Amino acid sequence: MNILLTSAGRRAYIVDYFKQCQGVENVYASNSVYTIALKRADGYFLSPLIYDKQYIPSIIDFCRKNNVTAVLSLFDIDLLVLAQNRDAFKAAGIKLILAPASFVEICNDKWKTFNFISSLKLKTPKTYLHIEEVKTAISKGEIHFPIIMKPRWGMASMGIYRVENELELDVFTQKCKKDIFNSYLKYESSMTTEEAIIYQEIISGEEYGLDVINDLEGKYIGTFAKQKISMRSGETDLGRTAESSPFEEATKTIAMHSKHEGILSVDCFKTPNGIFIIEMNCRISGHYPLAYLAGMNYPQQLIDWLNNKPTNPKWLTFKTGLYIIKDLTPTILYENSAPTPNFNK
Repeated sequence: MNILLTSAGRRAYIVDYFKQCQGVENVYASNSVYTIALKRADGYFLSPLIYDKQYIPSIIDFCRKNNVTAVLSLFDIDLLVLAQNRDAFKAAGIKLILAPASFVEICNDKWKTFNFISSLKLKTPKTYLHIEEVKTAISKGEIHFPIIMKPRWGMASMGIYRVENELELDVFTQKCKKDIFNSYLKYESSMTTEEAIIYQEIISGEEYGLDVINDLEGKYIGTFAKQKISMRSGETDLGRTAESSPFEEATKTIAMHSKHEGILSVDCFKTPNGIFIIEMNCRISGHYPLAYLAGMNYPQQLIDWLNNKPTNPKWLTFKTGLYIIKDLTPTILYENSAPTPNFNK
């Protein structure tokens, strides 16, 4: 079996995890620029940008030429574009491992995330879409400074501001808009130009990243929890594997409605007042390596499912109480000049 990881970026460790799996022959990777993940893959291609009209055809063409069975994306924006073209992949005999497009959009749009979580009667921070609503809520004592401001379609901790007073609220709103429309966040945000920012109350508690696993029929399998101790570039840098039982009721409820295939990342806070869901992403997360090192081998279980094998508890073991940190290893990427776009290594 051959698989393709799209928008692989710098997550070479995910490539390595899949290359170590039994039952997979080649692990390919794609990205719009050459990266360390492409260097470590068994083969690669430099793709057009995600919103280019040739993006989907180029992936399907690569998959056909290289007998790729399944495609996984490691980037939020990519997920929605892939999900919206599920029929084209199905027609080509290629399996996409992700959630329905409607749920991917809920995950990518933090305003829809708030409404989705609220509709399930789960706890989530009070969230506002307009600065006037925030000021009214503060004047009524519904929320209090400081608050968090972030891009509605944001990711990787881009454009996030902690707001301490009304002056900062006005100034950072303008700054956040500039951040959005001067970055790749402008593509999704263009759909909601006048509502591109959300404002949230700050939740005090322990922050956790949860891996919520469904099988390929969208049936809930289990939850794996990691406490986030320190962060770097929007990802967990140091974390602790933790007991999952406090989170299972909420995550099972989400999984029953998401119908996602494979893995769903959920960020939350554990507080004396319960579990508050913050964000969701339909992909392997930056905190997944903690689960992997603790024994939860999602890549192998996924390959087994793709090979029509049953769920294997061996791949879903999980040791708690481990403190895990990411290591930075300098690596030569290429010499003299970058690789030019091609479809085979």
